[in-house]
Amino acid sequence: MSEKPEETEHPSDFIRELIRSDNEQGTYGNRVQTRFPPEPNGYLHIGHAKSICLNFGVAGDFGGTCNLRFDDTNPEKESADFVIAIERDLQWLGFESDRGTLYASDYFEQLYTWAADLITKGLAYVDDQDAEAISDSRGDFTTPGTNSPFRDRSIDENLDLFRRMRAGEFGDGERVLRAKIDMTHANMSMRDPLMYRIRHVTHHRTGDDWCIYPNYDWAHGQSDAFEGVTHSFCTLEFENNRELYDWFLDQLELPHDRPRQTEFGRLGLTHIITSKRKLAALVASGKVEGWDDAQMSTLSGLRRRGYPAKAIREFCDHISVGRVNGTTEVELLESFVRTELNKVALR
Repeated sequence: MSEKPEETEHPSDFIRELIRSDNEQGTYGNRVQTRFPPEPNGYLHIGHAKSICLNFGVAGDFGGTCNLRFDDTNPEKESADFVIAIERDLQWLGFESDRGTLYASDYFEQLYTWAADLITKGLAYVDDQDAEAISDSRGDFTTPGTNSPFRDRSIDENLDLFRRMRAGEFGDGERVLRAKIDMTHANMSMRDPLMYRIRHVTHHRTGDDWCIYPNYDWAHGQSDAFEGVTHSFCTLEFENNRELYDWFLDQLELPHDRPRQTEFGRLGLTHIITSKRKLAALVASGKVEGWDDAQMSTLSGLRRRGYPAKAIREFCDHISVGRVNGTTEVELLESFVRTELNKVALR
């Protein structure tokens, strides 16, 4: 395990300015709670380190808390081994979840109940179309979508079908639950997005208790709300999802202010692969020994390469947190590594 981070004053950025503004206005009662929500379908890499340092760093700067919550809603690609590896790398980097390890699967029952509530309000429906038909009906950025022929089912029929989906009466892909919003909406994410799909796959925590699983957009914001998260930081690819994040939370009539999603630019490094899909392909091809191969950009790989955790933290604190994606020269990371090694290496 790595040493705990020293108390340091982090440089200001637009996210910290946002929180200062919230605190000045008394938003969330001056409370700050963040979260780091990895999917357990691979190892953490250097790109994740930026998000980890941001979420835990912001919480520390403002006297708040940060949770580790696994987004374990896709059982086909997830495993307990990845959970263990992520927990180990987080501890090595010097951070610890303030509430232990949490999981989106902790909330499966409540998510199901809330989904049924949306059906009762006429805001969700069961769709029998297959994935291709649903995709074709969504339109594009210049063409409005078209309504599903199953969009106007009665509330009672939708509730019955949703119950039967959970009971396992239907095969994979036979039916989905969709939010009922607006198929002509300018934001494609708002065109009746999927909330649940059928997957008869054993989950690494819940076993075979469930055969329907919530989609990311349905599980994400609601999990934030369960945990009392105030500020939910995501990388820029989720910017178009923010409107849906807010819409779902607004329908729940929460007894407190809903969390706020804010997007920031992801970390890119020259000559370094930070795509989990590409890293997984390298592992699957046998071109590397595994996720912790010293050639990999995973935190486990960097640890095997001899990178000190403190150097990675200081590098992440040094680079800017902005509203656009950027690429940083890998030589900057290496300079932080050399500086730290010069301090601790035996001569």
